[in-house]
Amino acid sequence: MKSSRLASALLIVAVTTALAACGDGDKATTAGPTTPAPTSAAPSAVATSAAATPTSSSAAGAATDKQLCEAVKKASDEMRTEMVKVATTGDASAADFKKILTGLEQKVTTVASTGEGKLADALRTFAAEAAKAAAAADPATAADNPAFEKVGKEISAACKANGVSMVL
Repeated sequence: MKSSRLASALLIVAVTTALAACGDGDKATTAGPTTPAPTSAAPSAVATSAAATPTSSSAAGAATDKQLCEAVKKASDEMRTEMVKVATTGDASAADFKKILTGLEQKVTTVASTGEGKLADALRTFAAEAAKAAAAADPATAADNPAFEKVGKEISAACKANGVSMVL
């Protein structure tokens, strides 16, 4: 059982390392025009549909897809930080992974809750997959599934198209 937890922890560390690499690359490659962070940079930054006008967040009361991606990236970065803390303790438990996945699910759900369109729907699906994994007996292993990976790739691609590089 310890070897499966170690394997899961190593897989999660590898994924979080990829998140870190993508996040740092985004900062280096977007040195051009800098846009301010969403109004609060918290999960309250929400999205409109993919067809929304990029700067209509104030008028419509909802954020653009780019702002949605920035908020999700922040949630992902927070999860990555927690994963690194858990992985470096050397004694990661199912409860640790459950807490991390539950937190991620809650943050992504909050971000997606007022969004519309394909990106918001993908975020809702991602949050549902995170909730399923968190509810499993072995959350780390449950998080390593094709459906979770697929929706994460869809979100990452949509965010990249909106100028936010991340791996979810």
